[in-house]
Amino acid sequence: MRVLFAVCMCLAAVIPVKHALHMFQQNRYENGRYAGWIRENISDSMAKNVLPMGLCLISLILGFFHLPAVIFMIFCILLFLYGWMMEKGIAYIKPLVVTARVKRQIAVLAVLYVIVLAVILGCVPASICYGVLTGCAWVLPWVLLFPVGWITSPIEHGVQMHYLNDAKRQLEEHTGLVKIGITGSYGKTTTKNIMQAMLSEKFNTLMTPASFNTPMGITRTIREYLKPIHQVFVCEMGADHVGDITELMNFVHPSIGVVTSIGPQHLNTFGSQENIIREKMQMIEMLPQDGLGILNYDNDFIRSYQIRNTVKTVTVGIDHTDVDYHAENITYTPRGSRFTVVHGEERIELETKLLGKLNILNILAAVAAARYLGLSWTEIAHASRTMKQVEHRLELKVINGRHFIDDAFNANPSGSHMALDVLSMMPGKRVIVTPGMIDLGVKQDQINHDFGTYMKDKADAVVLVGETQTRPIKKGLEDAGYDMSHVTVLSTEKEAFGWVWQNTTSADTILLENDLPDAFNH
Repeated sequence: MRVLFAVCMCLAAVIPVKHALHMFQQNRYENGRYAGWIRENISDSMAKNVLPMGLCLISLILGFFHLPAVIFMIFCILLFLYGWMMEKGIAYIKPLVVTARVKRQIAVLAVLYVIVLAVILGCVPASICYGVLTGCAWVLPWVLLFPVGWITSPIEHGVQMHYLNDAKRQLEEHTGLVKIGITGSYGKTTTKNIMQAMLSEKFNTLMTPASFNTPMGITRTIREYLKPIHQVFVCEMGADHVGDITELMNFVHPSIGVVTSIGPQHLNTFGSQENIIREKMQMIEMLPQDGLGILNYDNDFIRSYQIRNTVKTVTVGIDHTDVDYHAENITYTPRGSRFTVVHGEERIELETKLLGKLNILNILAAVAAARYLGLSWTEIAHASRTMKQVEHRLELKVINGRHFIDDAFNANPSGSHMALDVLSMMPGKRVIVTPGMIDLGVKQDQINHDFGTYMKDKADAVVLVGETQTRPIKKGLEDAGYDMSHVTVLSTEKEAFGWVWQNTTSADTILLENDLPDAFNH
């Protein structure tokens, strides 16, 4: 009977295990972030799981009445059926990806689960152990992931170091490869794509795909894609902790470094704006003396930083004209942007499908690298004109006859304002759909409030996704005197798109600003 009950107990835990692993993955497999997420979302999670939590509580109480095991087996089966039915109706923004790492976590979790079952079944009186175990069915997987994280951490570190050292060896053996590092609080991925498109006019170029900007993402790129024919490696470098850029610079050793921007991203993990500034600027501090640093001088933090490295630097800007590469005469249309690059006495007209000042700044950074590496203005102009839009970063697209500006992967304090500026120049009714911004520490509510305030006169209708995290935006709209009859608050992204299909036409423009993973969309 105990074995049969254990099987039913494991069955009841299938869906909670999946959900717990999903949130653990979205919190980067870090126990600290995972614990923080649980603290912030426990009330909301309990409210959404009233029925299974109620069943667990009832079974826990009934356990003290010495009921037969079959009663609790039925409870376990009901918990599984409930979870399975609920799971069928969920469309995840970013589903759980069952990687090799997740498989190892599942194996350790299974062992721990069996140990807990064996201990309780062996030590707790049979008359109440079934009720205790059933009462823990929905919660135990979430708790066990903490020891899973502790146990698997050294294993994962060993696996990662093996692959990372192999990637280092490949880089060292690839003599003559020009390595370009790109970092910043935002704009990294777009600049990387622009850089790769422009330099490919002359060189065989490899870039880190998607947002592969961590040690393991870069390692995977090198081991799977770097070939002897490649002449340039464009490497995006991300950071959300002190020491991250230093680690990546010691890994890749780029000769050209770009800092796109610095702002209040990942304040929760960095601890302060000063830490962010110092860490991002390691990109320039650690360049070789014969290298090149490219800096966005429209960013106050970058412009005021005192670089302790004599490496050559070039500067780009739009608002600041005392730079090496300056853009002026900028115009936007639903087809893209036109602008003039000013470099000393040279004035070159460029056009691009990309939108927004930050994208033009990113193009300027690529232009600086391209000129340094010997590309002609003709090659640069052709690359600017033909380069593809960067997916989900101020990307113009048409869906079901509606005109969208897809900025789903690019929401940040500066970029969100720029996206609104672009929206304000578009024809027809202008709509913004957003869940707001996260991971901004103690400044998060204020930044989202300012975001809402800035929507005044930029958007004709506002759709907020998730009542809880969008409250500061709503307050900002109210404080700015926005007509709140044009503000709609919905619970899910699916509902937001339903609203768009019903309330817009082909003459309108809809801005999609940010796309939070499931762990943070509430």
